[in-house]
Amino acid sequence: MGLIFAKLWSFFCNQEHKVVIVGLDNAGKTTILYQFLMNEVVHTSPTIGSNVEEIVVKKTHFLMWDIGGQESLRSSWNTYYSNTEFIILVVDSTDRERLAISKEEIYRMLAHEDLRKAAVLIFANKQDMKGCMSAAEISKYLTLSSIKDHPWHFQSCCALTGEGLCQGLEWMTSRAGLR
Repeated sequence: MGLIFAKLWSFFCNQEHKVVIVGLDNAGKTTILYQFLMNEVVHTSPTIGSNVEEIVVKKTHFLMWDIGGQESLRSSWNTYYSNTEFIILVVDSTDRERLAISKEEIYRMLAHEDLRKAAVLIFANKQDMKGCMSAAEISKYLTLSSIKDHPWHFQSCCALTGEGLCQGLEWMTSRAGLR
């Protein structure tokens, strides 16, 4: 009976799902957020603190927190974790030198108590750039197959054109329906 009530409640009440968008500086987090919101590229500058927007996909409401990725800001990411259902990690596919840092950050996040139930969407951004790492290279380097206690999805994308972004949102929408 409780399950039926919960399903009806979620059908009639637009439940909001909290999302944190993280990644190193210049990975494309803010560009992705505003592609989701307006389906267009906006001029961005480095995020100091956070940007927050509500994105609605098929009657599913996501409250998306785009958090600054500069080294000095990463230690404060955990202040955004409470009640987070989804993590979007944006990886710059051209930034080979800092991929190890992205890996450290995602595994630090996954170990945090407040994120124990969070699902993870990894966007391999800038796939349109010459010399970028392939999706397979990034996935292998991040050892995503070792993530067993969090649902995750890996998606190649280009924030400037929007390519691949809808597939990531569709995955999140399908996961939101399971919660």
